[in-house]
Amino acid sequence: MAKFRRRTCIILSLFILFIFCLMMGLKMLRPNKAAFGDPFGLDLLPEVRQRTPHLVKNVDSQKSDKINSETNIKNLKSVEISVKPSKASEPFLEELPPLNYYLHVFYYSWYGNPQFDGKYIHWNHPILKHWDPRIAKDYPQGKHNPPDDIGSSFYPELGSYSSRDPSVIETHMKQMYSASIGVLALSWYPPDSSDENGAPTDDLVPAILDKAHKYNLKVTFHIEPYKNRDDQNMYKNVKYIIDKYGNHPAFYRYKTQTGNALPMFYVYDSYITKPEQWANLLTISGSRSIRNSPYDGLFIALLVEDKHKYDILQSGFDGIYTYFATNGFTYGSSYENWAKLKLFCDHFKLIFIPSVGPGYIDTSIRPWNTQNTRNRVNGKYYETALRAALQTHPSVISITSFNEWHEGTQIEKAVPKRTSNTVYLDYRPHKPSVYLELTRKWSEKYSKERATYVLDHQLPISNALIKV
Repeated sequence: MAKFRRRTCIILSLFILFIFCLMMGLKMLRPNKAAFGDPFGLDLLPEVRQRTPHLVKNVDSQKSDKINSETNIKNLKSVEISVKPSKASEPFLEELPPLNYYLHVFYYSWYGNPQFDGKYIHWNHPILKHWDPRIAKDYPQGKHNPPDDIGSSFYPELGSYSSRDPSVIETHMKQMYSASIGVLALSWYPPDSSDENGAPTDDLVPAILDKAHKYNLKVTFHIEPYKNRDDQNMYKNVKYIIDKYGNHPAFYRYKTQTGNALPMFYVYDSYITKPEQWANLLTISGSRSIRNSPYDGLFIALLVEDKHKYDILQSGFDGIYTYFATNGFTYGSSYENWAKLKLFCDHFKLIFIPSVGPGYIDTSIRPWNTQNTRNRVNGKYYETALRAALQTHPSVISITSFNEWHEGTQIEKAVPKRTSNTVYLDYRPHKPSVYLELTRKWSEKYSKERATYVLDHQLPISNALIKV
């Protein structure tokens, strides 16, 4: 009996030794990095370094932390958590598809922090009161208190950054490049002026142009509704922009069907100014006409209501854009109206530029505006908008926005973060770069589709009566 046990133990030991040698041999045969990526099965395991904080967060707030509902949750008792992704997941720039210069993104350079600006700018945005005092009394007042409490429902991967930080500008250009975006539409106020919550930013334009040029990006201007904007000072400001920046290699010009390469200017809230004033500037017979001068360009009006399209025609604008990333919020931002607007533009030889966005939530600065929140649905909302835009065969598509953090329309990288008072929304279960990657995917699709129908756009428009 003892001999049998000894023999069994010897056989078992030899078997274990054989298995061990076999495993070591296989390990030595496998190179450090396989040709087809990570070892089979590793991709099924959680990324421990990134997920550990996420697990801590879930344990501490299972009852109240509903990130996907896209609402800030206050007074949570937990430590601050901020997760940053691995840089290894980012594609190499040289591996990316070419830039699409018919894909524009609205860009804001109004952010500031103490290191570069001496104070926080825009991150400390005030909480805006509702115009009805009976409703306003039910909501908080005051200002946000950066760096942990900012005027946004999401938190940037770069933190409460300054738009003056050269490394931030560089990172932004690199992110746009990675998304195959060709043109950034820079929010612009005249020198020495700004929005009511900001500071002048015109002096930043040279740095933005230089960094954009490094990545072959182009810069166009999104002219904001500065104080007392009219046809007279618009002429002066367009002249200023072209004289000062027009010779920079990153200055954007759009090639028209007639072969002219003209600057493009988006004009935000254009409907505030009467059509008669715009006509002074934008029609050939206008008293301050900019047409056929060195300062001529393509001026794109914001269309909010259906009736605005006739004002736009009378004004002499060259095209329309819809800006808002909230489907159903305005006539212009409603996808169901884009086909009709495109038909109208084709008939009157206007450029139609639908604006798409990844979602919308501005309750950090307008807590009473929950009815206009649009959940991102893990990227589905964005892709639905892009699909609707492509179906109209547009000359240009604009994206709202790269970094309008107050309204939650940004495609810039955001990270999970929570403080003792706030849980910020994030892009999970996807990576912080998910909206850049989706943009790249649809940019490539748009570029291919546009090439198939662009020749049709150059054909004469039928004289047949079109119902608009």
